[in-house]
Amino acid sequence: MKLTADAKGTFAIAPTPFHDDGRIDERSIDRLTDFYEEVGCDGVTVLGILGEAPKLDAAEAEQVAVRFVKRAKKMQVIVGVSAPGFATMRSLARASLDAGAAGVMIAPPPSLRTDDQIVGYYKQAAEAIGADVPWVLQDYPLTLSVVFTPAVIRKIVMDNANCVMLKHEDWPGLEKISTLRNFQKDGSLRPLSILCGNGGLFLDFEMERGADGAMTGYAFPELLIDVVRLSKEGKRDAAHDLFDAHLPLIRYEQQPGAGLAVRKYVLQKRGIIASSAQRKPGATITPAAKAEVEYLLSRVARVDKRANLGLQSSAAG
Repeated sequence: MKLTADAKGTFAIAPTPFHDDGRIDERSIDRLTDFYEEVGCDGVTVLGILGEAPKLDAAEAEQVAVRFVKRAKKMQVIVGVSAPGFATMRSLARASLDAGAAGVMIAPPPSLRTDDQIVGYYKQAAEAIGADVPWVLQDYPLTLSVVFTPAVIRKIVMDNANCVMLKHEDWPGLEKISTLRNFQKDGSLRPLSILCGNGGLFLDFEMERGADGAMTGYAFPELLIDVVRLSKEGKRDAAHDLFDAHLPLIRYEQQPGAGLAVRKYVLQKRGIIASSAQRKPGATITPAAKAEVEYLLSRVARVDKRANLGLQSSAAG
């Protein structure tokens, strides 16, 4: 089923599992996909920024994308297809959709500076992948250095019928969500799904501003699912209380450079992936950092028993 502007809920950003020697770990991809489905994710996004996509060659990227897509039974799969050139983007987008992906995600190249450049780039990208391919606009200025104003987002969405979702990762960005929803109220913006990233750092208030859900990584996607659900049910205090218990670990995991190592370490500790390895170049988690993560897990576990990982073992190789 293709992605539409009605998409909502929690789409986990999946890391790409590797063996210690850097080979793609397909068995861990299968376990990771099964895990996301078992905990109740509505979808999964692969080959995002924290999916180490730039470290894969074109054949490997297709291999990873298709493996996730074929394994998923109940979730929609979105594939990151950002690339320096449109030929590579088109090839991965077509292969992913042919395999059954719901849509693709496109991040802007850091070279874009003016509003006209941004709008023009996305018009060309949408034409390159094909009008039948639903796509997600990734707005992540902290990492990508490209700034989208709400008016530019509106222009891109209105110019490209196959842009059905915004991955909102601006910071601060709460006012941007409100502005976009107000555009919809005054009729100047068509329906658009807004899912939020940024490690979930502001998910509690993003939901209250009108977001449809989360699209981000975190070693406990169950927390993201719960916060989205509680927020939609109007249980504000319950959503914030649970979110606040996880916030120190969310913050720790959001460290530039080190965050993916932390996330993979916890996923390995949970028995979901066999190795916390990143493909080189990549950070490794130090013994001191592991001790800090263990301490944070123990604190989260006081409120959320799912963080009590003492009895869980690592996945088999």
